[in-house]
Amino acid sequence: MSREVKAAAVQFTIQLGDIDANVEHVRCALSRLAGEGCQLAVLPEMWSCGFAYRELNALAARTPELVEEMGRLSAEYGMVLAGSLPEPDGDKVCNTAYLFDRGRLAGKYRKIHLFSLMNEDRSFTGGDSWFVADTSIGRIGVFICYDLRFPELARRLALEGAEILVVPGEWPKPREEHWRTLLRARAIENQLFVVAANCCGVVGKLDFFGMSLIIGPKGEVLAEGGYENCELTASLDLSIMENWRQQIPCFQDRKPECY
Repeated sequence: MSREVKAAAVQFTIQLGDIDANVEHVRCALSRLAGEGCQLAVLPEMWSCGFAYRELNALAARTPELVEEMGRLSAEYGMVLAGSLPEPDGDKVCNTAYLFDRGRLAGKYRKIHLFSLMNEDRSFTGGDSWFVADTSIGRIGVFICYDLRFPELARRLALEGAEILVVPGEWPKPREEHWRTLLRARAIENQLFVVAANCCGVVGKLDFFGMSLIIGPKGEVLAEGGYENCELTASLDLSIMENWRQQIPCFQDRKPECY
C-alpha cells in the first residue's frame, strides 16, 4: 500500500538581519507550495536572519513571534513545516529547529554540533539531545547543517524510527560535494528519505551554493536545487522505503555489541 508524501525544500537568499524580508519570502513560497498540495516544507537554517552575529540577541528577541507565524502558516496550509531560528535562552541564544504539524508544535531541536570554524560555539549554546516526532505524515527526525558530518546522530534518529530526516542548512562554498555526498550517505546508510534545504546567494561575507536536495532511501536524488531561489518538490513513497529495508535488512543485521 502506497504511503506518499509530497515534500518540498525552500531555497532562498537570506537577507542578513532583515527578518521582515525573509518572512515575506517564506510566506509567498509556502503559499505556492500549498497550491501544489505539499504536505511537508523545510526552510533553511537561521532562515529569519542568517548569522548576523552582531545583532543576534536583538534578532532572537523576535523569534517567539516567528514561531507563532510558523504555526499559523502550518495550520493555514495543513502542512508539516520545519526550519531553524535563533532561540533566546536567558542571556544566551540557541540555534533551534522548530517542527510544526498542521499548526501543532510537534517539538523543537537545538543544534548539538556547533561549527567552530565560523565561531558558532562563541555565539550559541549547543543542544544536548536528539529529536524525533510523530506527525500526520510519518515519523520525522531533525538535525541542522553541521550535524550532517556526525553520522552517529542520524543513526540514532533512524533507530528511533525516523522515516524522513529534515535538514535545515546554511552550507557555503566551496564544500558543495561534501554537502551532496554526506546527505546521500545519511539516506543510504539509514535507508530513509532526506529533505535538506540550503540557502543560496551571497549572505554577508559568505557565498552559498544552494543545491537543496530531496533524496530517497537508496540514495537516489529525487529533486535538486540550482544556485538560485527555488522551491523543489518530490513525492516520497514511504512504502518503497519499507520494501527496501526488507530487501536489504541492515537494521536486523547490525552487531552493535561489536562496535
